[in-house]
Amino acid sequence: MTTSTSGFQPGDILTRDEIHPVLGGSRYAGICPAVEKQNVLIFSDSEIGNRYGYSDGWLAEEDDLGPIFTYTGVGKQGDQVFKGGNASILEHLDKGRTLHLFIAVGKVPGTDTRTHRYIGKFKIDERTPFEMRQAKDELGLDRNVIVFRLRPIGLHIREASDTLLPAPAPQSRFNRTAGRITRAVRRQRRQRLPRTAVNQVAETRDDLADSFEEVESAAGETIGQMELSMRDSTTRLIFELFNETNNTVYEPVGSAASESITQALAQLLLARNHLRGLNQAQPFHLMVLAPALPREDLRDLLAEHGIGLVYRNDSGGFSQFERDTSTFADAQRSARCFDCPVPA
Repeated sequence: MTTSTSGFQPGDILTRDEIHPVLGGSRYAGICPAVEKQNVLIFSDSEIGNRYGYSDGWLAEEDDLGPIFTYTGVGKQGDQVFKGGNASILEHLDKGRTLHLFIAVGKVPGTDTRTHRYIGKFKIDERTPFEMRQAKDELGLDRNVIVFRLRPIGLHIREASDTLLPAPAPQSRFNRTAGRITRAVRRQRRQRLPRTAVNQVAETRDDLADSFEEVESAAGETIGQMELSMRDSTTRLIFELFNETNNTVYEPVGSAASESITQALAQLLLARNHLRGLNQAQPFHLMVLAPALPREDLRDLLAEHGIGLVYRNDSGGFSQFERDTSTFADAQRSARCFDCPVPA
């Protein structure tokens, strides 16, 4: 059972001396688990975020389930990990705790006491609870940070000043380890969940991605995660399998069925629209990575849109499906490549 706010309303401006006697938790940390009150308190501060090159805030775009607030985890040096406060956010539903979000807004006049606006109750997005992204630590070194995706529960306040600014242009970042870390965390979480058909598909997808990355890395390829900021958007596309050596984006799927293939196709077509805006010497290639060879009509669908296909073959290895694309309108382009130079 979760607790009430005991009189706090979204929009209230409070000090931590007023907050913690009611909701519990430490008076100092940015993430404050309150075991006795069954809460987790989250404090967002733009001054700290600006210092390390990240911003917390509402995504300007809502998805089919509604609004999302993104919050960067704690840890000032090195990669952020799922321990302490970060773990308390990820596991709050499992432990029956409520997330309470506050945003720093100023100081009590004449003092150094910070004030915080109460935003409301939240829970992590159960579809994509977090993303691993790249940012700087306090020493100026690149590291992995955890960006939680939080959804409001009931009444909440959403002000324009707390909304992230859209990216002015597409930008990509390459990260060698983030994809593997994300899959490992998902795998650990699934071990605590019932073994359903949906979870089995997700497990197949992550196992497939790990196996493919191992094979490609052993062959000398540079494989990692691509993080793509989209022009005029606050949402980012995350591709956990990107071959930096030959500019190939892979979208793994946990099934060769129509639903999985068409979802992957949609994701890659969205990426194509924004990848075109990047200034690259080498063209990008887009591929679906499947656990088996999809049926012919799905292979045709991918080829019509210039999307390539890699699949696990009967020997347990990986094969690239090749077909003649000359029957399609864009006959001069490879099924793996868009914006490639057209032969004279």
